[in-house]
This record gives sequence, structure tokens and C-alpha cells, in this order.
Amino acid sequence: MIYVPVGHEIPDIWKSIAAQGQTQERLNGTILELREEDGGVSFVLDPVRFVKLRAVTKAALDYAGTAVTIALGLIGIMALWLGVMKVAEEAGAVKVLTKLLMPLTKRLFPEVPPDHPAVGAMIMNISANMLGLSNAATPFGLKAMEELNKLNPKAGTATNAMCTFLAINTSGLVLIPATAIAVRAAAGSANPGIIIGTSIFGAGCATIAGILAAKLLQRMPPFHKDDPDLAGKEESRGWPLSLRD
Repeated sequence: MIYVPVGHEIPDIWKSIAAQGQTQERLNGTILELREEDGGVSFVLDPVRFVKLRAVTKAALDYAGTAVTIALGLIGIMALWLGVMKVAEEAGAVKVLTKLLMPLTKRLFPEVPPDHPAVGAMIMNISANMLGLSNAATPFGLKAMEELNKLNPKAGTATNAMCTFLAINTSGLVLIPATAIAVRAAAGSANPGIIIGTSIFGAGCATIAGILAAKLLQRMPPFHKDDPDLAGKEESRGWPLSLRD
């Protein structure tokens, strides 16, 4: 056995090993070789575990609490904004907005009926994102995916409409980046709103690129075998569907 006292002259990694060991004042090791010609010695330090069970347990409990906090907060947000959406539906505002944007939604989501509830939810989600209301956009996005899934003939596989909507949703299309402006203002920026122009340009480019990618990929033959819309047509006809269909 060999004992190495912990002092300023030993490497930092040895100090870290000693801090995790049972005896923090010294390092214990097993001698492997003694070299008489140069007075050297080879030894192996006792194994240590840098992550203790107590630390793992504490982290698990902390993150479990974080998950509950996020879930409870999301429940409140969803209850509020889905209630707002229901009021807007009853007042006819969603229907009016859907009719105004029908030419655009028909081109973006040709598989979705124009009067389907999914269209209204998608419009509300995109509108909330454009205004920088991320808290409001989340429940609308979940509602839109729920409604789109009702039209899905192949459960577990995303439809073309889902992929296109997800591309628009994640591209960050925004007119007023409220969150980013708030962060800049909190950091003491002299002009927190200066990023509005560049944010609109960047988000617009990202949205166009996302839509083009979704539309091009859904037309490529390798992706047709997993297309739920084509699978639904094939089942209804009762015979294999060619790619030309």
C-alpha cells in the first residue's frame, strides 16, 4: 500500500479523487512496481465513485418537483387559452378568421377540410406565435395536433398536414418577438425593440424554407410508403396505390 498526503503540490484531479474518497486527507493506492534505477514507483489509486447515490436521489427528487411545477403551470395556461378559444368559437371569431385565411390554408393543408376544427386551432396557434404569445400558442398547437390526428387514417404516423404545420410552428414566425424583447430589456438594453426587423426577416426565411422542405419531401417517392393519406386511399379502394395517384 502507498499513502499520498493531499497537499498543494499534487495534481488537481488527485484532489478531486481525494474529495470523493473516504479519507479526504490522503490518497490510498496499491503499488504495482518499484524501479530502483530511477527511484520511480507505479501505483493504482483506490476506486472512487464521483456520483454518489445521495446525489442521484436528490437530483431525481428535484427534477420530479420541476416536472410537477411545469405540468401544473401548463394546465393553468391551457385552461385559460382553450377557454378563450372556445369563447372565440362561440362568438364566431374563429369562423370569420378561418374564412378570411381559407385560400392560404387550402394551399398549405389541402388534406384538411376547410371547415374542420383543426384549421381554426392552427390559425389561432400561428396567430399567437406571430404576436409572440408563446404561452397561448402551446395549447392551441396541442389542440391543432389533436384535431389533425382525428383525420389520420394511420395512427402513429404523422400526416402531411401535421408535418407542414410542425414546420410552420417551429420556424418561429413572429411579428412581435415579445419574449426576446423582454429579455433584452431585463438585461439593460438601450433599445430592446431593435431586433424586430431582423427577427421578422429571419423567421420569414425560416418559415418559407420549412414549408418548401415539407412540400418537396412529401412528393418524393421514398416517403410515399409511410404517407398515411395514401394508405387511407389504398385501403378505401382495396387495391395497391401507384405513385402516380
